[in-house]
Amino acid sequence: MSDKKVELRCLNSLAKVIAHLELDSRYFLERATTFSNEIFSFQVAYRSEQLVKGLRVEIESPLSDCIAVRKVGLVPSELACYGDHDDYVISDQPGLYPDPLMPLDVHGEVALPGSWSSLWITVELKDQHSEGVYPIDVILLSADGNRMGSERIDLHVLSGSLPKQKLIRTEWFHTDCLANHYNVNVFSEEHWALIEQYVQTAVKQGINMILTPLFTPPLDTEVGGERTTVQLVEVERDENGYRFDFRLLERWIALGERCGVEYYEFSHLFTQWGAQFAPKIMATEKGQLKRIFGWETDATGEEYGQFLEAFLPELDQFIKKQGIQARVFFHVSDEPTLDNLESYRAASTRLSQFLQGYPTFDALSDYEFYAHGLVNTPVVANNHIDSFISRGVDNLWTYYCCAQYKKVSNRFFAFPSERNRIIGFQLYKFDIRGFLHWGYNFWYSQYARKMVNPFVQTDADRAFPSGDAFLVYPGEAGPIESIRMVVFYEALQDVRALEMLEGLIGRERTIAIIEEDLAVPLTFSDYPHEPDWIIKKREQINQLIASLA
Repeated sequence: MSDKKVELRCLNSLAKVIAHLELDSRYFLERATTFSNEIFSFQVAYRSEQLVKGLRVEIESPLSDCIAVRKVGLVPSELACYGDHDDYVISDQPGLYPDPLMPLDVHGEVALPGSWSSLWITVELKDQHSEGVYPIDVILLSADGNRMGSERIDLHVLSGSLPKQKLIRTEWFHTDCLANHYNVNVFSEEHWALIEQYVQTAVKQGINMILTPLFTPPLDTEVGGERTTVQLVEVERDENGYRFDFRLLERWIALGERCGVEYYEFSHLFTQWGAQFAPKIMATEKGQLKRIFGWETDATGEEYGQFLEAFLPELDQFIKKQGIQARVFFHVSDEPTLDNLESYRAASTRLSQFLQGYPTFDALSDYEFYAHGLVNTPVVANNHIDSFISRGVDNLWTYYCCAQYKKVSNRFFAFPSERNRIIGFQLYKFDIRGFLHWGYNFWYSQYARKMVNPFVQTDADRAFPSGDAFLVYPGEAGPIESIRMVVFYEALQDVRALEMLEGLIGRERTIAIIEEDLAVPLTFSDYPHEPDWIIKKREQINQLIASLA
């Protein structure tokens, strides 16, 4: 028998439990509502006055068959924030931050003396339970079976289901990082199995578009450098021209369809930051595999033009044969600036000869690219998007990365989770059609100079604030999700709930309900910072839907 006790407290999913800080009561949770096809998450924080090992977690609930428990892991950050950050942060100091959602230890968990830890509880109902209030008891048992403490929430499952996600979302899928981290050959059977695991996790978390490497994506690569070749289109070149083999691409599409992918974004056909060069392209020539294009290849040159003239019509035929022509997007070049307007124009014009009818989209922030008709789906940084909104641009997407760290939403370790989740209300109000981010699993240092261990180096080797470069961690048995990934998916569920309410009361009234208690209208830079605003607003929306349905 043990006389040690463990202190527990239920918290909502927006709390970030920092080991040495006291819990904020604004995150405390006793009851909540959810629709029957949502994924609902909450936390149980725990600590003890003494070191307690071998703790077991037990769930008592009529919903127990739908509940999973993970441990919130702590990972280090050296670069938590840039020096001129705003004041909407948890901390700007290096330290240990909660992020990976780890499997429970088979030998039991540990309560640390005077230090908070957290369990992450996920309830995934899958429309399997009827309306009603269901208690959920989370119990900690000692290694010898004694009850060390427990906490309860009451979860009210509402009737009805959220509508299907309409927003298109991509988080760039770095196929080479999987091969390199797990030390498997590119497109070996082991690699394909990993790709499928990571795609399945992506789709489950609302990522319905996958970056598809026709050729090794020319992204986040040092000028003159190379990333591991991940090329789905096999090329052969001889004196008669080019021949293309699409069998690997066909397998990629089949995998995506099997996993529930809805859209495919084909990798950029010109280099990042200016569209001045061709991507790395490998081809077999006289029996030998060699690089035929790369940093030395002028994007406007005749040789690359002839390649595109041969390749793109055949790719078009392949797409139509697969029946996915309505679900394919093309990139020109990532993040061009006004200094690159003419080189981007040349590249865009070159592609438009062959890609009529397909949407092109790129991350950019200058309206001139859209005004000149060089891109038909602008993906605009959320700190520059107001100029596009004020002009009434239709079919607008948004993105953020390391540069969007003042005023706007983002998901760095050092930012509170409500700064991550608020984007759902913003996406809804401004009718944003898509969201793009560059880092699903970028486990490199900046410019892909070397691999890093993302459990140890979370800031791309002190290049970007921790939380920018990846959403998933490479577990031994496959992907390990992060708090940031789950909370962003909750933002997508918020969008769907707002769309459900709109169907009942109209868009104008729905936006009025969002903003009824705000001092100023909601924008991408003006929004509530109170930790409990999103939770209370979502509860209000849920109750209103329930009363009207």
